[in-house]
Amino acid sequence: MSASATAARRGAVALLDQVLGQQRMLSDAVASGTLEDLSPPDRARAQRLAADTLRGLERADRLLQQHLQRQPPLTVRNALRLGTVEMCHGAAAHGVVNAMVQIIGNHRKHRSMRGLVNAVLRRISETAPEKWDSLRIPRLPKWLRSRLVQAWGAEATGRIEAAHYAGAALDLTPRAEPAALADSLGETLEANVLPTGSVRLGGSPQVSALPGYAEGAWWVQDAAAALAARALATTPGEAVLDLCAAPGGKTLQLAATGADVTAVDISAGRLAVLYENLARVGMKARVEAADGLSWSGSYDAILLDAPCSATGTIRRHPDLPYLRDGAGLAELTALQMRMLDHAWSLLRPGGRFVFCTCSLLPEEGEAQIAAALTRHGDMALDTAALALPGVAPGWIDPEAGLRLRPDYWPKTGGMDGFFIAALRKLP
Repeated sequence: MSASATAARRGAVALLDQVLGQQRMLSDAVASGTLEDLSPPDRARAQRLAADTLRGLERADRLLQQHLQRQPPLTVRNALRLGTVEMCHGAAAHGVVNAMVQIIGNHRKHRSMRGLVNAVLRRISETAPEKWDSLRIPRLPKWLRSRLVQAWGAEATGRIEAAHYAGAALDLTPRAEPAALADSLGETLEANVLPTGSVRLGGSPQVSALPGYAEGAWWVQDAAAALAARALATTPGEAVLDLCAAPGGKTLQLAATGADVTAVDISAGRLAVLYENLARVGMKARVEAADGLSWSGSYDAILLDAPCSATGTIRRHPDLPYLRDGAGLAELTALQMRMLDHAWSLLRPGGRFVFCTCSLLPEEGEAQIAAALTRHGDMALDTAALALPGVAPGWIDPEAGLRLRPDYWPKTGGMDGFFIAALRKLP
């Protein structure tokens, strides 16, 4: 049994403890230093194992409940969950069981339960793969599932859940020619050019080690998210405002067109990534840590990626269903409305505006635009701006905007859920 593999598994259990015990985002748990003693490859493996376990948590718990008379402490339960998911995904049972027994055996509080871990995981290993495949695709929490069923129907919701369970590939936005970038990344990374121009990679590569990273040939950005900046269609010299800009993929897209970009976000910490990426790709933008509701100015084009429930990114962030319960949604939609109205006041007559959210909920997309159109007599839809390469006509609602869902592109790995509206300010 590899000490490195055991260390990665121990790190994954620690991450699960923070997500499920402290309701902490997986990214925050990583940033807090939970994995700082691990090598970069082991760190990446720990994160992947934790994410895989969160995706399969419902299935793992269904299998485990058949072998547990009472629920053990959270850390022990998470070790069992991780072990179950690994074995059901094809890992050798011997190595998994031994690693989990060692992890719990070395735990100051729970070492007495290593016998339980050994016995339960050995029983799970006997029939796990077959039983695993017979279980339903893990479902979203009731508060979210009911809303999605109401909005998109039960069948589509089931497909969205399947996309969440499958997880997300790594998408790159190329600075120049996507086909050339795909060629440079090589066949071993299974690089494919998507219909919209993003480049999708297979496997779980280390981002900073990929060809073109140091040269700034691309940046990481989901294919759905990349469409918002393209819809704004900025040109050289235009004064452009990117509100709620961090972590900055859209800022880079806008700057790449030669526009004069101002990127504003309330989080100075999140803007650090944008500073790094601007330096890496050799682009310029004015970056400001400020509250978008108090920002002033006059712009030819504005992109507002409004704060939202992030329900469209669950395929990429499987911790979200365990951290949200629907509380605060009304406050979020009210904030979106205020930000939209304020940003609209900064747009010059004749200017272009893109409003977007990484949400699957109509109240954070279609309903927001319907309400905004009634508030602003000088606001008009520009659905022609959404007819971008690779966008299916059926994805565009002529009375609202572009609705993207995780179940789209099922044969190529899906996309994040997104809503994008393109607007023009009448003279």
